[in-house]
Amino acid sequence: MAKVTDSAHINSKTLLPAAIKGWEMFMYDQGRSSNTVKAFLSDVRLLNQFVSPDKPIGGITTDDLNRFFTWMEKERGIPCSPKTLSRRITSIKSFFRWLNQHGALAIDPAEKVLQRSAISPLPQVLTDSEHDAVLLAADRHRREKKPDARPYTLVYLLLTTAIKKSECLGIHINHIDLDARNGPHLFVRYASPANRYKERKIDLAEDWIEAYKEYLDQYQPVDQVFAWSPRRLEYLLEDIGEEAGLDKHLSFDMCRWTCALRDFQSGMEVEKIRQKLGVSKIQWRELFIKLKQLNGEIK
Repeated sequence: MAKVTDSAHINSKTLLPAAIKGWEMFMYDQGRSSNTVKAFLSDVRLLNQFVSPDKPIGGITTDDLNRFFTWMEKERGIPCSPKTLSRRITSIKSFFRWLNQHGALAIDPAEKVLQRSAISPLPQVLTDSEHDAVLLAADRHRREKKPDARPYTLVYLLLTTAIKKSECLGIHINHIDLDARNGPHLFVRYASPANRYKERKIDLAEDWIEAYKEYLDQYQPVDQVFAWSPRRLEYLLEDIGEEAGLDKHLSFDMCRWTCALRDFQSGMEVEKIRQKLGVSKIQWRELFIKLKQLNGEIK
């Protein structure tokens, strides 16, 4: 692989904006997705607001970077959560590692910057009684004078598949196979090739099928199964939560975590839970710790 000093003429005297531009070209050459590149660049460009505009990359020290992260966290005047700070440290470390490995810098000033891990707060989940109350509240809409199967179809799907909001909105009618040889299942699909690793097949509960057929008859969706805005479906979940008497706000995320916890408590293999959630092995490390905490195994 050619050094950046050969291809982009970047060296220790190069100013930060030019070095960042070279890194951007490198990441695209490596096949990184547009969203990934934009996220990295937005983090590193913040450094350009902090260091002197005439300071070359070779003049940036570990102390400069530590002061930058202190400024980011406490002095910038814009909220920076632990998770955001952790991500920005990762981006800065990646940038300077690239400069060092490709010969632009003899010493990596970010190497000794401490990475700060950010474990986000535990998610809220439904208790068993709350879970049953939510399903009963949703099911009542199917028995009304003007039956409406939508609440139950949505809520029960979320509580048994653990799909995310974006995945729910991306379901098309042909993603649901009710006649599969091994039982009905849902295909979770992604339009972007960068997210293909998240695609998966999830078994559907047999007792969900009847409600889904009622829903199809009532709403007759043409392509997208839940053809409403994200906010409209969020309101629907909140309404069901209120009808069920919850003190919590029923949400997509709460349904996802409730499903994962119930699967874990039922004895499902942890690797199958990971695959069902569609997360990488790296992401799973933190999620598995949270599942154990929610299950009362660790504090």
